[in-house]
Amino acid sequence: MASSRLTYADLALPGEELHRAYEEALATLCAGVEHPPGATRAAHRTERSPLDRRIVVGHFAEARTDEVHHAVAAARAAGPDWAGRPWQERLEALESAAERLSEQVYDLAALITLETGKTRLEAIGEAEEAAEFFRYYSGRWRADGGFERPMASASPREQTRSALRPHGVWAVIAPFNFPLALVAGPAAAALAAGNTVVVKASEHGYLAALRLRETVVAAGVPAQALQVLLGDGPTVGAELVGAGADGITFTGSYDVGTEILQRTAAGPWPRPVICEMGGKNTAIVTRHADIADAAEGIVRSAFGFGGQKCSSCSRVLVQHDVHDELVAAVLERTARLRVGDPRERATDYGPVIDERAAKRFTRAVESAAAAGAVLTGGSRLTGGIRSHGVYLEPTVVAVPRDEPLWQEELFLPLVAVSRYDTLDEALTETNATRFGLSAGLFSRDEREIEAFLDGVHCGVVYVNRPGGATTGAWPGMQPFGGWKGSGSTGRGGGGEHYTQLYVREQSRTLHSLRGVPS
Repeated sequence: MASSRLTYADLALPGEELHRAYEEALATLCAGVEHPPGATRAAHRTERSPLDRRIVVGHFAEARTDEVHHAVAAARAAGPDWAGRPWQERLEALESAAERLSEQVYDLAALITLETGKTRLEAIGEAEEAAEFFRYYSGRWRADGGFERPMASASPREQTRSALRPHGVWAVIAPFNFPLALVAGPAAAALAAGNTVVVKASEHGYLAALRLRETVVAAGVPAQALQVLLGDGPTVGAELVGAGADGITFTGSYDVGTEILQRTAAGPWPRPVICEMGGKNTAIVTRHADIADAAEGIVRSAFGFGGQKCSSCSRVLVQHDVHDELVAAVLERTARLRVGDPRERATDYGPVIDERAAKRFTRAVESAAAAGAVLTGGSRLTGGIRSHGVYLEPTVVAVPRDEPLWQEELFLPLVAVSRYDTLDEALTETNATRFGLSAGLFSRDEREIEAFLDGVHCGVVYVNRPGGATTGAWPGMQPFGGWKGSGSTGRGGGGEHYTQLYVREQSRTLHSLRGVPS
């Protein structure tokens, strides 16, 4: 059953049809699959659901080293055919893939819930976002007529044109938190440009990545032009970085992203790398803010998907005059959040991804308690299904700004709050981090808004957004790239010019010849 082009904003007031369609898809979802079918389980990795570790998602054969290199070689062999097709023909296949993905949106959402623990609304939003990436990047090529245009010539006998050409084989290393959309986005942009693609799927998204490939190939993209490798980052991901791909898109941690940048710069020639490496995102609340909107936006951004988004709000700076009022409003809204089985309609967020996240949470809470205060939360939840996954209380802390907790990206349902005196102080503090992904402001003063927009050092900024102080919607249509340590290109997650990152410009000058034999 197809959605009617959902966006995350539409999910604020979901209709009964949406709930019914999702629940039907969830009821028919078969867990415990084998990939490839019929293989012996001894050679497989077992993927378990974070919402209940007793649920087996499937048994999957992970790639060996030689298979990584074989995938890159096969993609390279498929390159001339795919790049040689008229761009209109390539786009027809990608647009067909978009429609096929939309037709499966609830089935895909059920998979995402099972593999990542996302609630139905977050999962449905991601599934439709994946389809929208294919529509949007195809549309960018159509709107620009294939990105080829005439240029000025030095002589009447010369004609010069600029053409954007693919690099060749593009590697995509996907994160666990958007295992479908953040495969679809870079794959769609790369394929539209004429590249072939090799994906290293997230270990918590094998089914999602395989279903995406199946759908795109059924839509007309050659099977060798889009391949999916299963395996973990330190082995398969690292091998893929060194396997000779012509470009790489990576979404994940700062440490891994910088290592990839260093490795690719050290080869025979630097390769293009698009990295989105996280954030430590701040919401600033001034004395001129609408406190209800600010509290709503902060809670939504801090605790949506348990804080496991690169754009999650993890720091709040509140002007002295309204500090107590804002904190009280945040705590009141936080107390209403329901943490539990993400398959249930009433759940606000489900589990975090694994036990490593639980250990980070424990350390962060202990640090906050020692250095400042835990205002609410701080515990691991148990009982029922919550005893079979990692379910964490939404947590608000107050710590000094020189504490490591104020700088470290946690990927947890934890937000730190601090007071400030002047907007200049708040902007300085917001910018005093290696990250520069997103930030938000709540103020009804036009001069403060202008100062924020001119002074904040982030790639994505929001003003007075109750739907999410620092988290946005549809990166495919909205630029979503980080500055500084959050992104290697300033366009890590999409936008109007994102697809051009997957091509290189070629200037073509043709000089007319005299006396050409007839």
